[in-house]
Amino acid sequence: MTAVETASETLGTAAACDALGVSRAGVYRRRQPPRPSAPRPTPPRALDPVERQLVLTTLDSERFLDQAPAQVHATLLDEGTYLCSPRTMYRLLDAAGEVKERRDQVRRPHYAAPELLATRPNEVWSWDITKLLGPVKWTYFYLYVILDIFSRYVVGWMIAPHESAALAERLIAETCAKYGIQPGQLTLHADRGGAMRSKPVALLLADLGVVKTHSRPYVSNDNPFSEAHFRTLKYCPLFPDRFGSIEDGRAFGQEFFRWYNQDHRHSGLGFLTPAVVHFGHADVVRAHRDRVLAAAYARHPERFVHGRPHPADLPTAVWINPPVKKATAQDALGAAIARLDDPQHGRIIEATDRSTRMLIDGGAPLINSTLVSQCH
Repeated sequence: MTAVETASETLGTAAACDALGVSRAGVYRRRQPPRPSAPRPTPPRALDPVERQLVLTTLDSERFLDQAPAQVHATLLDEGTYLCSPRTMYRLLDAAGEVKERRDQVRRPHYAAPELLATRPNEVWSWDITKLLGPVKWTYFYLYVILDIFSRYVVGWMIAPHESAALAERLIAETCAKYGIQPGQLTLHADRGGAMRSKPVALLLADLGVVKTHSRPYVSNDNPFSEAHFRTLKYCPLFPDRFGSIEDGRAFGQEFFRWYNQDHRHSGLGFLTPAVVHFGHADVVRAHRDRVLAAAYARHPERFVHGRPHPADLPTAVWINPPVKKATAQDALGAAIARLDDPQHGRIIEATDRSTRMLIDGGAPLINSTLVSQCH
């Protein structure tokens, strides 16, 4: 309605309503001053104040203190007394603030979705732990992986016989030292596992000046890059059903992580390898690809029906849970004015807000896109 009132000052109410798809009757109705509501009369069947107090006193008495209103009502009937219906008892107790759950109930706090942005390597790392099947049933090895979300480069990994906060602390400390992480430079994101929320890891990150964030409980989408990396690992053709020993797992890890960092062309990186992006060679490689495509186009331009091809764009920003931009009334007003200036250009799309509509150029829908990492 704010957009309608703003546009009405210059376009008039009828034109503004037509452009924004708002009912004129509703606009005029909202402009009328609110009518004061008359106080609700007391029903003739209502209990008077003395009777209401009697009911509350009876319900709060030591005799009926731990009984439900329906039980109190039935007990009083057996004794030849009728005060009011059980529903009225509930209404009086609710008005007095005496209706609540007596048992202890879990009241879970609200966890805000973590919103992390990486625009360069070594700005946001994500880490997680996954199980690897051992040689016999019920035996496992534990793979710790630290991943740079901007370049998808595995900066640190370890296979251990058990999950431990001390081992995680050592891996994080050695990895930060290896890449020269300075205080205030890095954010380390993880889920809410025991090792991730442990006190040794928290104290280490505080000493290193590393900001730690955690996923919301039971929300795997808050740690998408580590989850996608583990999927690539376990769908690898050479990944075995079981590892014969921890040394067998470490030997596989040496080969896999070398391939992943140096040879794996990642779809989320414009099919560049993580090492190329992480160490700043992406522009050189992309320029080389562009020259190859230009030469191919020069030789046979008729084969490229959509014009000269270009290599995939390089990533400039990588998000975990990007903030959702909501359309404002000013956006709707600008769209309405553009619609009135050029009626033949674009089309009107209904927005979720019933009072506004958005103008979309060329009929293409406006979608708030979320970065999704896919590993192929």
